[in-house]
Amino acid sequence: MPYRLIPLATGEVYHVYNRGVEKRNIFLTNRDHRRCLETILYYQQKGSTISFSKQHRGFLEEINNLQNDKLVEIICYTLMPNHIHLILKQIEDNGISIFMSKFADSYAKYFNTKHKRVGPLFQGQFKAKLIESDEQLVHTNRYIVLNPLVAKICKSLEDYPWSSYHEYVSNFKGICDKDLILGQFGNSKNKYKKFIDDHLVYAQTLEIIKKVMIDEN
Repeated sequence: MPYRLIPLATGEVYHVYNRGVEKRNIFLTNRDHRRCLETILYYQQKGSTISFSKQHRGFLEEINNLQNDKLVEIICYTLMPNHIHLILKQIEDNGISIFMSKFADSYAKYFNTKHKRVGPLFQGQFKAKLIESDEQLVHTNRYIVLNPLVAKICKSLEDYPWSSYHEYVSNFKGICDKDLILGQFGNSKNKYKKFIDDHLVYAQTLEIIKKVMIDEN
């Protein structure tokens, strides 16, 4: 794993991004999406003792109840056809780098086996942008969850199951630690939903994209 020129700081929050090599799709089936989320949840744990081969109904809920120390907190995510966006808080030193390396290796092995391919799946080292303010946090979150709608791969956020939007606007317990973002809205899911839904056009402007987006080239 290559060293980063600027180490990621423990206690800080980052927008993290990676995509498929040669911009290839990294999700071909719904099972791929589910496996990705299971892998994210598994490898955020610092020392999970549950076998990852345990594939049964309720896996996400069961592992989410573990009290293991975490490398990172998952704040939000969106899985796009050929890339993935995450907002992560680093809990342990080098936690994000360790987590992303283990996640990428594990998911690539699964994907290559399932789809009968060989070679790297992800395009080099992940990219990370420090989130420096509460304003930047909520705008970045909004950009990430609106990504499928802006890219026109769904007609509404409710139609797209592979983002953290559903966790924030319902009682669904998924993989995210929601307190940091919902705290900006008085812990109101309705206020959060209104913030997201009212700003689709704003999210499509060049200004907001430049403000929060990692260079994806």
